[in-house]
Amino acid sequence: MKGLLVLSAVLLSVFAKEDFSGHQVLRITAANEAQVEKVRELEDLEHLQLDFWRGPSQFSNPIDVRVPFPSVQAVKVFLESHGINYSIMIEDVQMLLDEEQEQMLAFQSRARSTETFNYAVYHTLEEIYEFMDLLVAENPNLVSKIQIGNSFEGRPINVLKFSTGGTNRPAIWIDTGIHSREWVTQASGVWFAKKITEDYGQDEKLTAILNSMDIFLEIVTNPDGFAFTHSTNRMWRKTRSITPGSSCIGVDPNRNWDAGFGEAGASNNPCSETYHGKFANSEVEVKSIVDFVKSHGNIKAFISIHSYSQLLLYPYGYTTARAAHQAELDALAKAAVGNLASLYGTKYKYGSIITTIYQASGGTIDWTYNSGIKYSYTFELRDTGLYGFLLPAKQIIPTAQETWLALMTIMDYTRNHLY
Repeated sequence: MKGLLVLSAVLLSVFAKEDFSGHQVLRITAANEAQVEKVRELEDLEHLQLDFWRGPSQFSNPIDVRVPFPSVQAVKVFLESHGINYSIMIEDVQMLLDEEQEQMLAFQSRARSTETFNYAVYHTLEEIYEFMDLLVAENPNLVSKIQIGNSFEGRPINVLKFSTGGTNRPAIWIDTGIHSREWVTQASGVWFAKKITEDYGQDEKLTAILNSMDIFLEIVTNPDGFAFTHSTNRMWRKTRSITPGSSCIGVDPNRNWDAGFGEAGASNNPCSETYHGKFANSEVEVKSIVDFVKSHGNIKAFISIHSYSQLLLYPYGYTTARAAHQAELDALAKAAVGNLASLYGTKYKYGSIITTIYQASGGTIDWTYNSGIKYSYTFELRDTGLYGFLLPAKQIIPTAQETWLALMTIMDYTRNHLY
C-alpha cells in the first residue's frame, strides 16, 4: 500500500505540471523599427499566449519568444508575411524540461553537509533552505540567517548574513532568483554562499572585504514563484500574488519598485509577464527588501542577478538620463566583465539598462541607485539564447565561477571606495 501511495504522489506531481510539448522558442531578428513595432503587435494578441523571453526593444537586439504549439503556425505566418526574419532557437521546450527533470531525479538526495551538497544540479526551495541551515550550522562565527519577511503565500524570505562582527557596518547586498524561472541564478547563489565560507581567511581580497564589511545574500528572492516552477509551471516568472478583479496571478517583481513605477517599460495588464502591480512595493517580496535597505542605511553596493543574455547593467532603465556616476559605473563594469571573461572566455556586454537592452521601469537597481547606493548593478548570466532560461545543469558551476570573478571586482572596488 505504501508503495502505491508513493507512486500516486509521483504521478500526481508529474501530471500536475504544465506540459510544454511542441512549444518552440523563436529568435526574431527585426531589420528596422517598423518591424519591431510589428512584433509588438504580437504582444497584444493575448489569445496567442506568447511568452517573450527577450522582448521587442531596439531593432539591433534579437527578440526571443516562446510560442505555444497551437500558436506556432500563426506566428510564423505573421512574421513571414511582414518579411521579418526568424530562426528556431529551441525546437521543443518540453524535451529540455524532461532532460532537466531526469537529472534532478537522478541526483536527488539530502545532503548532510555543505561538503556533500551537489552544486552541479538544480535544487528545490526546500533543498536550498536546508543548505542555508547547514551552512549556518557549520560556520556559526561567520554566517547567520535572517528572515526579512514572509512571501505572499507565507514562505519565509531568508537572507544569509556573512559578517566578522560589529554593528551597522557598511554592507554589500546580492540577490538571485527574483524572476523564479531563472534557475541558474539561485544555483549560483548557493555556490557563492559556499565560496564565501571557503575563501574567508584564504583569499586576501575577500578576507579584507569581510573584515570591514558585511555581505547579505538572498538566494531565493521570489520563493513562491520558485516553488511554483518546480511544482507546476517551469516557465513561471512572476510572484504568486492575487490581483483583485483579474483571474491572472502574479506581478513582475522587477517592475514593482518605486523608480519610474508604471511608466513605459512595464505593463498595466495583470496577465502580462511584465505587469507592474497595483502600486510600487505592492509585492511583499519587494517591500521586504526595501524595508531592510532603508532600516540598514549603510549598504554600499547592491547587485541583483538575473539570467540570461550575458550582460552587466547599471542605471537607468526607466529614463534616458545618465546616472550621475555613469563614467565610474561604466569603468567598473568594464573591469568586472574583463575579469569574468578571463576564466572561460565568456563575453559580456555592459552599459546602462535602457541603452544596452531595453526600457524597463520600476526596476530594482534604479531604486537602489536613487536611494543612494552608488554601486548598483544587474547581471544577466549565461547564455545568449541557445538554452535561455533552460541552461543545462552542467553549466551551473562554470557560470558561478566566472560570475564570482566579476562580483569580487565590484565588491573589492566598493571596499576601496567606501569614503
